[in-house]
Amino acid sequence: MDARYIEIGERLRAYRLGKGLNADQIAEKLGISRAAVYRVEAGDVVKIETLDRLAAVLETSVASLLGVGVEYYSNAVSYFERMRQIEQKSEQVIAHFPPMSYLLTSEDYSKHLKQTLIEAAPAPDKASKKYIAEIDQIIGILDERKSGRQKRHLSVVNLVNLPEIERWLKLGVVGRFNLSAEEVAKRRLAARREVEHLISLIESDPMGVQIGIIEETLPNVTFQLFRTSERTLLGLSPFRLGGELPNIRTGFAMLTSDEEPVRLYEKLVTDLWRSAYKGSEAAGVLRAVLSRSGVGSRAVRRAS
Repeated sequence: MDARYIEIGERLRAYRLGKGLNADQIAEKLGISRAAVYRVEAGDVVKIETLDRLAAVLETSVASLLGVGVEYYSNAVSYFERMRQIEQKSEQVIAHFPPMSYLLTSEDYSKHLKQTLIEAAPAPDKASKKYIAEIDQIIGILDERKSGRQKRHLSVVNLVNLPEIERWLKLGVVGRFNLSAEEVAKRRLAARREVEHLISLIESDPMGVQIGIIEETLPNVTFQLFRTSERTLLGLSPFRLGGELPNIRTGFAMLTSDEEPVRLYEKLVTDLWRSAYKGSEAAGVLRAVLSRSGVGSRAVRRAS
C-alpha cells in the first residue's frame, strides 16, 4: 500500500476517535459501507470527494486529513492517538511533557492521572459517563504508547524541568486545590513516588532512555520531536497530563514536518540538552529537590 494513503487512514482514525464516532456512524453519515470506512483507515486509495465529506463530518479540513503543512487537533483523544501512531514508526522521540513524559511514568501513575483529570473537570462533567469514558479512552491510548515503547525499545529523550518537579512535589498530583490536608499529603506522596521512579530510570540507564534535567524555565506548551527514518515531525500541544491542573479539554494541538519549525525546535533541544544535568548529576539534583520538598521516603513507605 502507498504510505501516503496509510497515513491518511491513520489520521482519519485519530479524528474519528476524537469525535467519539464508530465506523458504522461514519458510514451512515457518508452513505457508504462500514467495510469501506475500515478500508480507508487501513490505507486504501480514497477519492478527494470522499475526503471532503469526511472532513465535514469530522469537523476538520481536507488539508489536515492529507497532512499538508500542519495537522490540527482540538481533541486530546485524537492527538494522543496520532502520537501513538507516529511513535510506532519512530526511531526516537524527544519530549518535553511536564512534569515528565507519560512514557516514563510508573505503572501506578494511571490511577492517579484518572483521579486528577476527573477533579479538573467543570462541575457538570465530573460525574458524566461520557467524560469518564473519554478519560478512560485517553489513558488506554497512553498505556498503549507506554507498552509500545517498552516492546520496541523506542529511544526516548525526556527533558524534565526542575522547577516543574519542585512545584509538583509541593502541590501533589492534584486536579484542583480545595482538597483536604490529608488528601494533599497523599497526592504529594504520589508525586514523590514518580520522582523516585524517574531517579531509578536515570540510575539504571535502561536501553533507549535518556533524561536531562533543565533548571531554566521552559515553554508552557508541551512539545515532542518524532524522528522517523524518513522525516522528523514536531508536535506542539496545550494538553497537560501532569503537574497541577491538568488540561485535556481546551486548546489546539498541531503536528507538522515543515522544515522551519522542526529546525527551530531541533536547535532548542540541542541547546537544552547541552546544558542539562545528566546521569549521576541529574539523579543528584532530583534527590536534592526531594530532600527539601518536605515529603520523606519513610512517609511514602507508611502510606504504601
